[in-house]
Amino acid sequence: MMSLKRKPLVVVTRRLPDVVETRMRELFDARLNHEDTPLTGAALAQALQEADVLVPTVTDEIDASLLAQAGPNLRLIANFGNGVDHIDVGVALQRGITVTNTPGVLTEDTADMTMALILSVARRVTEGARIIPDDAWSGGWSPTWMLGRRITGKRLGIVGMGRIGQALARRAKAFGLSIHYHNRRRVGARIESDLEATYWESLDQMLARVDIVSVNCPHTPATYHLLSARRLKLLKPEAVVVNTARGEVIDETALARLIEVGDIAGAGLDVFEQEPAVSPRLVKLARAGKVVLLPHMGSATHESRVDMGEKVIINIKTFLDGHRPPDRILPSML
Repeated sequence: MMSLKRKPLVVVTRRLPDVVETRMRELFDARLNHEDTPLTGAALAQALQEADVLVPTVTDEIDASLLAQAGPNLRLIANFGNGVDHIDVGVALQRGITVTNTPGVLTEDTADMTMALILSVARRVTEGARIIPDDAWSGGWSPTWMLGRRITGKRLGIVGMGRIGQALARRAKAFGLSIHYHNRRRVGARIESDLEATYWESLDQMLARVDIVSVNCPHTPATYHLLSARRLKLLKPEAVVVNTARGEVIDETALARLIEVGDIAGAGLDVFEQEPAVSPRLVKLARAGKVVLLPHMGSATHESRVDMGEKVIINIKTFLDGHRPPDRILPSML
């Protein structure tokens, strides 16, 4: 009698769009998280022990101690997301576990949100949006009321000129901003020419000259607190900081302190060092209209989430078919 081949067990740690989950159920023995609550450490360890493939998200901290508990069948961690700083990729690779991500598909949405934050901070959009619902517009229009800052003609400093940084630069150029950037490697001459972008080898020198700073680099050991207290002090008093990358890239405590005393004009933050916990000092500044805080919404569109899920499925299917998945993380990328 012919034996039936077992479908690989794919454990998904958070709820994904219905169309993605349905396709996973068709292709794999998919264990889904219908409650959409983050897995506890114990539940995550159990998933690592039982799964052939794990599909985690940014809310799952998969460190060396958890990976040490991985079962013999686990050979692929197909991350639902671009950043993999929540996974100890080095240890995973040492244990023979391939790691993949979902690059590219969230580029445009994240760039959109970055531009939205720049406008929101400069033009006091969220602060103004509260005035009518709070019945605080009794005085009507006034020439000197709710004044923000024009962004046309200002200098934008992009920290990290990868896919998202370049997508932001295209949008910012259309708004009349002058593009400056700092990156590990200088981008190609054609890209620089198309974006009319000025390259700064020294991050310090760029920060001292720009009006808006946008963080668009990944979080790695090398970029932890890249915008340190010392570097933040280099900014002009009228400068603003925007972050849609990872909270750990900025020293949040120093940023809050400098905004409180007026040494930096404000900030727009979509990510935080200890999220979902947010510094009470930042919350207080948001209530005072000094900063705009969003709950990690940069890539939160229906289209982006479905595209991410499709990439996860392609990576899993390619790997299980015995081929190299298109989005595997290589040691040289760490």
